Amino acid sequence: MMDEKTMRGKISLMEKELATLTETLERSLTAVKDIQDIRLEIKGLKVFLGRVHPEFKLQFPEIMRKIKD
Repeated sequence: MMDEKTMRGKISLMEKELATLTETLERSLTAVKDIQDIRLEIKGLKVFLGRVHPEFKLQFPEIMRKIKD
């Protein structure tokens, strides 16, 4: 009888842990999708700025080097 209670408790705990992991994974996947969308939007903005302001294409690499340093 004690073994059965212990097993049920462990199974219940494992189910809760699995639910928590699932929720965390779903939040992470949502964040990854948001980041991918933002990357795509930034690429679009870079193309637009390069067309409207041709000097942007020349200045952008230098700006990025300064930001990274």
